[in-house]
Amino acid sequence: MSDRFVKPEGGWDRRKVLDCMAWGGLGVVWTVAGGVPGSRMLDSAQAANAGFTFAQISDTHVGFDKPANPDPIATLNQALDQIAALPHKPDFILHTGDITHTAKPEQFELVLKTIDRLGIQVFYAPGEHDIVDPATARAYMDRFGKGARDGAYYAFDHKGVHFISINNVVDLKTKGLGYLGADQIAWIAEDLKGKSAETPLVLFCHMPLWMIAPEWGWGTEDSQQLMALLARFASVTVMNGHIHQVMQKVEGRATFHTARSTAFPQPAPGAAPAPGPLKVPAGQLRGLLGIADIAYAPGGAPLAITDQPLMG
Repeated sequence: MSDRFVKPEGGWDRRKVLDCMAWGGLGVVWTVAGGVPGSRMLDSAQAANAGFTFAQISDTHVGFDKPANPDPIATLNQALDQIAALPHKPDFILHTGDITHTAKPEQFELVLKTIDRLGIQVFYAPGEHDIVDPATARAYMDRFGKGARDGAYYAFDHKGVHFISINNVVDLKTKGLGYLGADQIAWIAEDLKGKSAETPLVLFCHMPLWMIAPEWGWGTEDSQQLMALLARFASVTVMNGHIHQVMQKVEGRATFHTARSTAFPQPAPGAAPAPGPLKVPAGQLRGLLGIADIAYAPGGAPLAITDQPLMG
């Protein structure tokens, strides 16, 4: 698969953005030094030397049955098998939303049954396909919201890293842009009180917290209010799904990273009239789906994020 780049308006600025890269092979590890993002190929076995590792999956869309992928459970299972085959067992998995396609209880149950076979703890953030009304919000919270506030957001600490699960898929704005809301932003501000500026932060959510393509709803309307709260921290990593492709941006001390889906790809911004499931030749599908394998090492080094397409 060839590398794809979407050139930002006004040209490239490597201190601001490294945008839209689709890779094959073993995956790519993203690192940041001096504000400049870089990448290098990495065999995932090298990540085992880190302080700990975790995995990310996204946009599993269980219940989807259209030509872009009539069997998303099969590709989800392949993604899980790939995680199970890693040379190091991840401490946990982050799922960045659109767990299901139509938020039916039986779809939620099938996801749990499928993923639970790994025996690895999973932390979820909701997608707009998971919470569509009060009934589906309750169904989501009953299954995936343990320890979360009513707004489906929460935080936890793991081996020196502070994780925050964000809900930006309720009360969508113009063109479907994500929205955090004053209550959630205030809660995050309170959560971060007393945290040292040296505490590494990982935020995970469904929609991007940076404006990738606002005309497609690929962004979060009030994200700048949140990012202002995070400016004092030395290391901030934001992980999301929604757009079904790998993109990367570095802004100050914050790194933004989007993940592939395990279900179907979407077009790159500007490559189609609108976003949506993209049908590709069957032999190409798995190369456009995938997982992310993330390694953290104490001492201030950036998280190493290895994007792995599905094999085969």
